[in-house]
This record gives sequence, structure tokens and C-alpha cells, in this order.
Amino acid sequence: METAPTVVVADRAAYLEAVEQVRTAAAAYYGDGTSALDDDAFDRLMRGIAAYEAAHPEDLVPQSPTGLVAAGAVPDGDVVHTVPMLSLGNVFGKEDLERWGAGLARRLGAEPRGFHVGPKIDGLAVAAYYTDGKLTRLVTRGNGITGEDVSHAAGTIDGLPDTLAEPVSIEVRGEIVLTNEQFEQANRIRAEHNEPVFSNPRNAAAGTLRATGRAYTIPLSCYAYTLLPAPDAPDDHGYAQRTHSELMAALGDLGLRTVADTPVGARTVDSLDAALAYVDTVAAQRRELPLGIDGVVVKADHPEDQQAAGSGSRAPRWAVAYKFPAVEKTTRIVEVTWATGRTGFLAPRAQLEPVDIAGVTVVFATLHSPGMITKLDLRIGDTVTVRRAGDVIPYVVGPVVALRTGDETPIDLPECCPGCGGGIDTTQERWRCVQGRACDLSRSVEYAVGRDQLDIEGIGPKIVLRLVADGAVADIADLFTLTREQLVAATGSEKNADKILANIAAAKERPLSRVFCALGVRGTGRSMSRRIARHFGTMAAIQAADAEGLQQVDGIGPEKAAMLLTELAELAPVIGKLIAAGVNQDEPRPAGPAQDPNSDPDSDPDSGAAAATPLPLAGMTVVATGSMTGPLAELSRTAVNELIERAGGRAGSSVSKSTGMLVAGANAGSKKAKAESLGIPVVTPEEFAETVAGYLA
Repeated sequence: METAPTVVVADRAAYLEAVEQVRTAAAAYYGDGTSALDDDAFDRLMRGIAAYEAAHPEDLVPQSPTGLVAAGAVPDGDVVHTVPMLSLGNVFGKEDLERWGAGLARRLGAEPRGFHVGPKIDGLAVAAYYTDGKLTRLVTRGNGITGEDVSHAAGTIDGLPDTLAEPVSIEVRGEIVLTNEQFEQANRIRAEHNEPVFSNPRNAAAGTLRATGRAYTIPLSCYAYTLLPAPDAPDDHGYAQRTHSELMAALGDLGLRTVADTPVGARTVDSLDAALAYVDTVAAQRRELPLGIDGVVVKADHPEDQQAAGSGSRAPRWAVAYKFPAVEKTTRIVEVTWATGRTGFLAPRAQLEPVDIAGVTVVFATLHSPGMITKLDLRIGDTVTVRRAGDVIPYVVGPVVALRTGDETPIDLPECCPGCGGGIDTTQERWRCVQGRACDLSRSVEYAVGRDQLDIEGIGPKIVLRLVADGAVADIADLFTLTREQLVAATGSEKNADKILANIAAAKERPLSRVFCALGVRGTGRSMSRRIARHFGTMAAIQAADAEGLQQVDGIGPEKAAMLLTELAELAPVIGKLIAAGVNQDEPRPAGPAQDPNSDPDSDPDSGAAAATPLPLAGMTVVATGSMTGPLAELSRTAVNELIERAGGRAGSSVSKSTGMLVAGANAGSKKAKAESLGIPVVTPEEFAETVAGYLA
């Protein structure tokens, strides 16, 4: 995890300008969630100010953001906090964290008695007051001394119950956020009510928590991160004497959602080395999480260590935030271009002013659809929030409306298909060429004959183009009715035509998962096709499934199920032609354990499916990496993944806490090192082959 360089503040004039810039940005950020600076730029400028103040203490100004909560940009609120709600100091790498740890040890005169580590959730901090187990008041952090009363939002926040499991009087502090799913839902609701969409989840959380009188409700979530005894009630439960880890457990027992309930959990560790191992684990899973985090919080766990370390005016000395490189930045839309995808849907793409996101220079980002452009009210010249999630193409989250200058111009929507020049169906949010998959048929056919789908060797891009141009292929099913004469005309060779015919005949026997993948159903790929085929077993069962039935497949939710139903209905004629051509429509089932031919299954109530030997990888996520050897040497990566799923597992692409096994071939690289650091079993291809020997084709 590389840290962006600190902004160099050269002299007093630059220092004063930087202070003003940070305070202005902070006022916008803590106000309505908008800012001319993204988090990374803000942090770099803050580090520059701190470095200048350390070198020139005589120039320190009272309004310096380095010593104030929320950079001193938040006005006084209407509620005084019983205990100040401070910010956290930041570190940006291993050496920074070690320096912080050494400073803490010096203050204590000994090493801390353990640390608590958990994700730093990027939300809006609040204090929730409970009296006899009832939620009575909700207050924002504000400037740390006073906050804004937002009790009107009580009862609408998931994870922050109205009533606790016990009638205790306490103060709970946590982060109000919108999960990724809630953020998408929030923008759909806003668009439906003709209101500007939110540019990022934190903006949405801040605006939603403060809003009153709306005709709609935006979903919110809360993740608690600490507990304080009520100031006006006896501490009968001894909360003030508990470790931070014990307080987190108490919060969970009371029915509150905590940072430990995120997929990365939270841990109690005995050293900073162990804390750093947790940091690496969280960083690796960050982009897959259902909510935004921007780092890891490291806290001295023991209350006596916390009291001995004390706090400064802005932050406690016993806790620090290890910040991650930003996966979300702001930049400007320069131009928008259009293309037509393989299934006929129009794909708008934004050209951006180059911006570095998590170590990658991003120049282009997807805009999803014309409907989304309209909903977001995006314009050429807009300052926009861009997110890079995982290894997928970066996407535009939304515009920062507050930064518009008036020079922005509307994005021109196409009047005809950019692929073929024909008409466009604009009745749905995602526009589509009226020819659908036929708009660029050659791409669909090229995909279908690929190695991981039908694997018809000999039919390359040039031959596909000729077959389509000759009218020999109008959809992928026509591949199986090609004549020798048609192939001779397309290849110019009788010998090549005969080889292709043989390969087409072999392709008829491909398993259902390959055939289904070849159809190019939107929302599916190789892995999802395997899951669908393995779940239903036959194409007929897939076609007969309703939305509820499709959602039984891992990874299919309500929206994807609805899309699959539409796709399957559209592809029904092609599927019918495949059946008529004799193409396999079944997924092979793994053979069960050998049975005694003389046994009578009906005579033993424990026999049959309920007592069958479980699949060797049942319920396990398995990742294969490196070059396979031994019995797996001749298998492609797709074939290895199919083997994993035949044996009952789920094929993964990255190592995480949920990975059950790593198959490490030659040159396994970083995935092997990461698995070993997480304590995940690592096996050789030969050892893995022994485990799944009964499922090797």
C-alpha cells in the first residue's frame, strides 16, 4: 500500500493558504458532504501543514486544522457532549504506525497491554443516548465539543435499535453510513422524486441524517465503535473498567451492530506486528466489502493504558487510524463516447482528466447507461466522484453539484445505434439497439466458440466474419447446422472444413455449463454459468425456474433474477434450435460413492441421499494460482475451476479470510504468501488432485 506524497508547504504564505484551503474543504465535507478536495488530497495537504508547523512552530496559527476536531470547520451545535468526541490521528504506513507505537510506549513507560483493531468506517460519527435501554437522543459529533440533535432520525437506522436487550443507561458512539446497496437504492429514490443524486455514500449519510420533512425515507445503517457509561447514572456494569474488546462484545450483546459485524470483523492482538497483519487482511478485502472503509483503527485495548496516554485537543494519544490509499477520487469529465456491446446494449464511457486511484492512472470510466446519465444529471465538464472497485473498469458515482461553475454542457445522447447506425430501443434505462444481439453478431459468435465456452477449434475471427457475411450463421445455434460446403466457402479449404465439422460434432457434447455460457446471458460469466448449471442440472429446469427459484443460486439476487428471466425469454428460440441440433442440455452430476450391489437402500433408514458421502470440497471456496503440475498440468484454469465446483466447492479468484484452500502451483506468488499469513491451507496441485481424484474427468 503506497502512500501519495505529502504536499510541500514551502513558506508562510503557502502555509496560510493551505490552512484556509483545508478549512474550506472541511466545512463543505462536514456540512453537506461535498468538497473541492477528495480524501487523498485532503490528507496530503494536512500532512504538509503538519510538517511545516513542526519545522516552523513560530508560524502556527490558532485556526490550524491540525489541532482541531473536524479541522475546526464545524460551528457550535445545540448539544454539549458529555465526553468530547475527538478525531483520530492518521498514519499512512508501517513505519508511521511503528513510530506511533513507540511514542505510546514511551508515554506508558511500558509496552501496551494489547491492541484492538477494526475497520475504519467512512461515515458520520454520532452519539446515541440510551436511558433504561430506550433510545432517547441522537447527536452528531459536530466540532467534538458540541453536536447537532438529530433525534428525529431515531427508529430509522438499521443496527441502532430503539430498545436494547437490557435496560441499561449508556452512550453508544458509532458511524452512520449507507452500504453500497443502500447508496444505490438512495439514488434511485432521489431520482424518482426529481432530486439531485448523492455523489458519494458519506454525502448521502450526512444529508439524510439531518433531513426532515421529506416525502420519502432513505435507508441508513449504524456500526457502533465504543460504549460509555451514562454520566447521570451509576456504572453498575463497570463499563469504565472494561477493555475496549470487552466493550465491543457488550455492544453486541445489547443488540447493536458493531464494526466487528463487518465481513472483516475486528480483533484483539498483542503486538503491532499482529495489527499490521490484520491491516493487510482488511486491505486485501476492502474492495469486496458491502460498505466503504478507508482504513483500520488501532486502539490500546486496556482502559488504564488509555487513561495513562491521555488525549490532545484533537485526538486521543492511545488510538490512531491507519489510512488506506483512496479507491475514490474526484476528477473532471472531458468527453463521453458511445459503443454497442456484444448483447446490443449501448455503453457510454467517460473520458476523464487523468487521476490516480489506488496506484492506477484512470483515464476512462463507465457511465453505465443513458438512463443513469439522465438520473445523475451528468454533464461534460462536471467534477465527478470516480470509484475503482476491485479490478473492474472504474465507474462514475455521481457529480459534485456544489462545484459546478456554469460552464458545464449536457451530454448528447445518441439518436441511432453507434454500432450499426440502426434504431435504438429507449423504453428501458439501458438503451439497446433494436437488432439486439444481431447488431454485432460476429462478436457473439466469437465468444461462443471460445475455449471456455463451446471450444470449437478452427473457427477464428476471420471465419466468423465470413460465415456471418454469407448468412450461414444468424445465431450461435446455426454453428451446429453448418454444411461442409458452407465451411469450405468460409475457409477456402476442404481439409480445414472437415476438421471444423469434427470439432463442431465434439462441441455438441459440451456440458450444460459451457453451452449456457456460450449463450452470453447478461449478468453471467463462466463461474455463474457453472453455478446455474450445477444447481438446476438441465436447460429445461433453468427455463422453467421463476425468480424465486433463480435466487436459490449463490450470487443471484432479485434484480439479477429479473434480468435472467428476460434474457432467457429472449434466447428461447436459440435454445430451441440448439436442442433440435442435438446439442447437450444436461450438466454431468458427480458420481456418488461406490454402492454395494447387494445392499438394499430401503432396508436402512440412514441410507440414501441424507447419508451420502459429502462432496470433498462442499461449502469451501478454493483458489487456484500458479502453473498447475501433475494430473492438473494439462487443465486450463477454467477446467480447474470446473473441477473445483464438480467436487462441491466454489472457485475463487482472490485470497481472503473466507478462502478455504489455496492450490499453489509453480510461481504462485503473492497469493500463496497471503494465504500463509492468514493461516489458510496451501496444497500442491498433486495433493489437490488426490483430494478430488474421483472427480477428475
